[in-house]
Amino acid sequence: MRVLTALETEPELTPSNLAEETGLPKSTAYRLIDELAQRGLLERTEEGHVTLGRRLWEMAQHTPLAATLRHNALPYMEDLNAVVQQTTQLSILEEGSVMIVERLSRTGAAVNPAEVASRMPVHLTSMGHAILAFSPSDVIDEVMDRHSERIAEERPSFRAELAETRRRGFSSLEGLIHRSTTGTSVPILDRQGHVVAALTTVVPTGSRNVGVHVMALQHAARRIAFSLQGRTEQERTVAPTTHRSPTRTAEQHEPVLARL
Repeated sequence: MRVLTALETEPELTPSNLAEETGLPKSTAYRLIDELAQRGLLERTEEGHVTLGRRLWEMAQHTPLAATLRHNALPYMEDLNAVVQQTTQLSILEEGSVMIVERLSRTGAAVNPAEVASRMPVHLTSMGHAILAFSPSDVIDEVMDRHSERIAEERPSFRAELAETRRRGFSSLEGLIHRSTTGTSVPILDRQGHVVAALTTVVPTGSRNVGVHVMALQHAARRIAFSLQGRTEQERTVAPTTHRSPTRTAEQHEPVLARL
């Protein structure tokens, strides 16, 4: 894990530098590099540098996060992307930060520094507001405690903003991550009303279509929630060794634009 984590922050290192980053003896580091490379978890470049291997990416596609949330959300994100003609993204709360799970963009979309698997501050993103506003109080308190100094300095009215987001059902923040863009997010909720993820659009600041985007976001979020619920019910009745894709009706495939 120390070897893999070092390459998460520095995508390409020499074996010697990798040993230094992990604090392992060179002999141990070189042995681990060889063993991990044999299993496809690491790869070597033509220059002899070490990178993360494609086998890790393959394994990641079978995690519950990818197999359930991303799998069910992607068709509706594609519909939403066609409506807003801008970046749409899916995110979750992970260790006190917002982590991007999926991101769809297109040519000419507004500037957006977010990338899949990147993390962003909860208090400075509409994603974070939408997720935390619908989270249990103990989760809110944990995030507030973890980032207390930064939140007090950068977003002193954060709790009041969360209350407003919960009242309205969405969050829209201008120019915090990038001054020329506005992020608008809605929560995706389970049957008990607990937040699962946030669905977001990133558009140029000053866009006149934010109201339409909110409706499209809320519609897509409901559809994703229904799809997740359907998959959960299906998994309860299907044997663990059997794999089936969730059944989708024609209505479920209907583009958001048509629904609006």
